[in-house]
Amino acid sequence: MTEAATAQITLGRAGENRIATGVAVLDHLLLALAEAGRFGLRLEIAPGEPEAEVDAAGAALGAAVRPLLGQRGVGIAAADEALAMVVLEVSGKPLVASNADLTSTKAGGLRTDLAAAFLRGLADEAGLTIHVRLFEGQDSQHVLEAIFKALGGALADARREE
Repeated sequence: MTEAATAQITLGRAGENRIATGVAVLDHLLLALAEAGRFGLRLEIAPGEPEAEVDAAGAALGAAVRPLLGQRGVGIAAADEALAMVVLEVSGKPLVASNADLTSTKAGGLRTDLAAAFLRGLADEAGLTIHVRLFEGQDSQHVLEAIFKALGGALADARREE
């Protein structure tokens, strides 16, 4: 993670979000993630190339959530016609396995391969195994929103008991 990336998670303070990644659609997806996860998120990334900003955002979020997680979590979410499930495990073996095609399309100006890079950065920094299952979805923006909402739910489910 670079010095230019900072993330802070505020538990029990849903709605207190300040997200500035430099990529508007990623800001929207991270807001959906925080709302589904029922936590406040402050995430700021220094301006740069979109690829670097997205990678830094994933790594910063991973560093912020790592100390808050227990063993595993599951989240299921819909966004219009898209339905996704995310299962994560704190394994120390970072991995992202997905049946969703996140290779070459765009969603609201964000290349979906950058969304995949975000997930890899999160997994690497937090030591997570992340499984993404897309059950339904044609619109790439709805698919990403469902995945990020499901990820937020999985992070909430994996939260350590206080």
